[in-house]
Amino acid sequence: MLISCFIAKPPLQQLQIKTIDLQARIGKNQRMNKLLITLLLLLAHGYVIADDKQALRTLLDDFLAGASIDNAEMHQRFWADDLIYTSSSGQRFGKQTIMDGLSEASAKTVADPVYSAANTTIRLLDENHAVITFQLVASHPDTTVDYYLNTGVFEKRDGLWRATVWQATKVPASED
Repeated sequence: MLISCFIAKPPLQQLQIKTIDLQARIGKNQRMNKLLITLLLLLAHGYVIADDKQALRTLLDDFLAGASIDNAEMHQRFWADDLIYTSSSGQRFGKQTIMDGLSEASAKTVADPVYSAANTTIRLLDENHAVITFQLVASHPDTTVDYYLNTGVFEKRDGLWRATVWQATKVPASED
């Protein structure tokens, strides 16, 4: 006796439809995953930008407070070793000149002005470069105030922001 077994096979058309349906689902999931990853990266980038802007603002404020009392440690932290500084008097020099001036400043008898920043703008150019522009307010003990327009270019090195280029321009006193 011969027994024959037949295994029921779905028609070819049904297999093709199921394959296409599965590919469509996988494609949708891949697109959704790509979209989610992109959104997460954008959100994370937004937090990094906010953190870097806040870090730069804090660094500027801390520096100005330190500069008001000739704090050498703050100057050491703030300026990059390869700094190019153009002063409001038109002189160009580097970090070492600033540091040397601080040791001379300890012999001063005249009180330093208190420095603060107004109208500050922080622009992140990329994850390691930024530009800060602000109006420096120098409040002297005799109640006079001088104003400077300052621009600093910052570079993040080893996780720390440092000023690499600085330009200071004195705002002429207004004639009343």
